[in-house]
Amino acid sequence: MAYGQHQSFYLRDRWLSKGLKHLLEDERFFYDKESFEKIGLGKNMLQSLRFWVVATRVVEEKFNKQQKKVHHLTPLGEIIYKFDRFVQFGETAAILHYEIAKEKEPATAWYWFFNVFPQHSISKDELLQLFIQWVNNEEDREVSEKSLKRDIECLIKLYTAGHSAFDPEEVVQSPLYKIGIVEEKNNVIYKKDAKVENIGLMPLMYSLLDYKDRKGIDTVAVDEIVNEKGLWGKIFNMDRASIVNALELLTNQSIYHLSFTRTNNLDTVKLPAVSPLEYLEFEYKRKVESLI
Repeated sequence: MAYGQHQSFYLRDRWLSKGLKHLLEDERFFYDKESFEKIGLGKNMLQSLRFWVVATRVVEEKFNKQQKKVHHLTPLGEIIYKFDRFVQFGETAAILHYEIAKEKEPATAWYWFFNVFPQHSISKDELLQLFIQWVNNEEDREVSEKSLKRDIECLIKLYTAGHSAFDPEEVVQSPLYKIGIVEEKNNVIYKKDAKVENIGLMPLMYSLLDYKDRKGIDTVAVDEIVNEKGLWGKIFNMDRASIVNALELLTNQSIYHLSFTRTNNLDTVKLPAVSPLEYLEFEYKRKVESLI
């Protein structure tokens, strides 16, 4: 598992746009000695951006034929760059949040906070101690507590930078603050129920379709959506009533809709036969056209 790779910098507005633009021009951009000057970021910020483009899964890091590391836009990255490179839509922010938190790698602290940590409110100090405890139980190697503290600080900033108009350190907001899923008050951290109007139906359907592809299934139980790691109850902190309400809204979609079925008295959802990326491109096109 990975810790502290963000160099203590949360993702800033327009960083993704800058990073994707330069990587389209040069797959070795992050290894160019003059890249920090070209992009207008400090060297540590540039290293942070390298982490964030991979953590949000808009970029894939791999080796070329010369066994040198390169970075390529993923199909998800291409769609976001095409339709919402500046993360102006709340739906895009919610998709990026889902991609960061759905698996242990590479943003382990985010996976833990949303999928494993069960409490809805806790002091920052207690949160850090629980994270340290979990990491010590999970890891065979020793992990620096300073690195884990930076993870917790960065996680909180990623979702709250932009809420306060009084903190000069928050002049540059995070694109993810708009989904309103984490709040900090008087050194207490609150994991908030995500509202469908803040997330949007598109990310919710996308996450189900992505889960379908990863698991090789075409139906999912409502209880699974509530309780399973990587699904709505965990990733978006939604309760069962909110989940059922969102599912009902998705059954009413004119295209690519869900359907409920009953099997052994268990509520299940049948997912449409479309890939998550095909669905995403269709919905982004429809959304952008409606704004013209």
